[in-house]
Amino acid sequence: MGLLTENNLQYYGGTQLFQQNNNTQNFVGTFDTALVFTTNDPTNTAYSLNNCELYQSADFGVTWTAYNTLINAAYTATFNVLNNTITTGTAIANGTWFMIQLRQEAVDNNYGSYEYISINDVVNNYLVAYVGEGKLVPNVKRTDVIFHAKRGLQEFSLDTLKSIKSQELSVPPSLAVTIPQDYVNYVKLSWIDQAGVKHTVYPTQLTSSPYKAPIQDQAGNIIQDNFEDNIDGTSQTNARWAANNPSNITGLYGQNDLPSIAYMNDWWGESGWGFGGYYGQRYGGDPVNMNVNGWFNIDEAQGTFNFSSDLAGKLIILEYISDGLAYDLDTKVPKMAEAAMYAHINHAILSTRVNIQEYIVQRYKQERTAQLRNAKIRLSNIKADEIIQVMRGKSKWIKH
Repeated sequence: MGLLTENNLQYYGGTQLFQQNNNTQNFVGTFDTALVFTTNDPTNTAYSLNNCELYQSADFGVTWTAYNTLINAAYTATFNVLNNTITTGTAIANGTWFMIQLRQEAVDNNYGSYEYISINDVVNNYLVAYVGEGKLVPNVKRTDVIFHAKRGLQEFSLDTLKSIKSQELSVPPSLAVTIPQDYVNYVKLSWIDQAGVKHTVYPTQLTSSPYKAPIQDQAGNIIQDNFEDNIDGTSQTNARWAANNPSNITGLYGQNDLPSIAYMNDWWGESGWGFGGYYGQRYGGDPVNMNVNGWFNIDEAQGTFNFSSDLAGKLIILEYISDGLAYDLDTKVPKMAEAAMYAHINHAILSTRVNIQEYIVQRYKQERTAQLRNAKIRLSNIKADEIIQVMRGKSKWIKH
């Protein structure tokens, strides 16, 4: 059977139509997206959590009326949803058209879903193809396969799948942005200018956020509370970094950004030259510190990204990776890495069993490595035209 279960109207419009001919009360949704239902009462705040709306039409789809508005104000027993089957409180009259309409967010999430395969399908396919009498694995518990599949997804997500997520955020006056809930590691941070162009923000080595800042007495001894635990104070390092003017480090002074006399002597010399652009003699400066785009560092204690003061109020994009298991929607594998997932499960099961000859384990370890390498090449998405474009640029002089 074909793998596509949705028709074009379902995929592009998020719409499924039914023509009522037999007074039924049950309508089965065949979307790739599971129907989410919390309450049929539009006055309930949880109603917004539903990912679908119901409509009916008595004039062959010319005009549509929301199904809930046809029932009395109590909205009792209007409909319920179980296993993607909608059961209406009363039978829909013959000749009436009935419509399930996904909300826009659900429609958007469904776009591009064919390039993935769910973990559940990976487990089912593995049990069919590799487990049984006369096959590679005579018997195995389904829970074991699920465990190894999830571990494989975690490992692949970190360095092979690179399922990069991103958030668009504004840097508040506190200069601290909370780490995302499913964050594992950052990929890139950028601030966005008025043209929508990204400018990379690099991590700084000039400062760091202490995990603890215990309070001390005048003799330097750490003070404890009544429970004999150290009393934590506010980090002075973070406060000083937030108050610092990055121009004091980079030397990028403008005409309206005059530094103190001390910095004038450091950066300008005696003449104070530099009219018409940036001030400052930056000869011999470390390029790592000569950064016009600001810096960030990670405060592990507070769970935040801390930015330099020149990024206050700016729009940033935080790109990061997760491990693929934080949410149900994450537990999907690109089809280009499907073979690597089966090879990983094979090796994981065989390597943890007793009385399996070592040459067999090594054979499937090599297969796992080969399939993983193939997956990386496929997912790198390198195109010949893009390589040619880069190589053409190599023949040009770098001018500034």
